Amino acid sequence: MTNLLLIDDDVELSAMLREYLAEEGFALTLAGNGEDGVQQALTGRFEAVILDIMLPRMNGIEVLSRIRQTSKVPVLMLTARGDDVDRVIGLELGADDYIAKPYYPRELLARLRAVLRRTGASSSTGPLAIKALTLDPARRDARWDGRPIELTVTEFSLLEALMRAGDIVSTKDELSLAALGRQRQRYDRSIDVHVSNLRQKLSLSSARDVEIETIRGVGYRLAVAP
Repeated sequence: MTNLLLIDDDVELSAMLREYLAEEGFALTLAGNGEDGVQQALTGRFEAVILDIMLPRMNGIEVLSRIRQTSKVPVLMLTARGDDVDRVIGLELGADDYIAKPYYPRELLARLRAVLRRTGASSSTGPLAIKALTLDPARRDARWDGRPIELTVTEFSLLEALMRAGDIVSTKDELSLAALGRQRQRYDRSIDVHVSNLRQKLSLSSARDVEIETIRGVGYRLAVAP
């Protein structure tokens, strides 16, 4: 079974979700507060973490920040419906995706499977390279001039999609399918935030020799200096 961690203080909802996911082949471990959630998430036992924003003893934003200091485990955030501020902050801190409460368990399951597919994805076409920028999907390894670039699961999938596109501009809809595994919703800023995070990491790693160009009204394209 696939091991998941749910950090949520809603005992009744957590129990129902555990029962539902068990039927789908997932073993769900529960943590009822932020402090316990951080400790559990960093054990390396879980393939993904489902993290609520509103938590006792440490809120979800702080939990995510602590996790991302040392771990790339995929994190799916649970946010209040319409709470764009927490959603954007979560994505900026490295959440791989989000789902708004209240949610249908089937929708949560679909988001989880999309994240896990990206985690375990490997490409039959082998490693990619554009000048000094290299990416190995099978090993989940990205490098600039031989030096590793630390990326989340979603950032890695986004970089892979941009590298495969080459000089062709990728639309936000295309990147949402490739990097998030779902159709982009109207007014959904997830891809923009993930692109911003990836752009900063690439710029820092390459001394600005790798850029993600914004093509106004169309999408994004990767540019690597000679």
